[in-house]
Amino acid sequence: MAGDKSKFLYCADVMELLQCKQTKARTVIRSLNDELKKRGYLTTRGKVSRKFFMERYYG
Repeated sequence: MAGDKSKFLYCADVMELLQCKQTKARTVIRSLNDELKKRGYLTTRGKVSRKFFMERYYG
């Protein structure tokens, strides 16, 4: 993964964690970012908060 200490996960990181293809990883990132936007957070296209990803996918 691109820097295990990074605060963000990129498409390649999500692909590795979920064992999925690029299209699915991008869909997951987009969905999580949309959820964060609804909560009032600012997001950056193409990456997602590592902490939020782990909360949503691994409890």
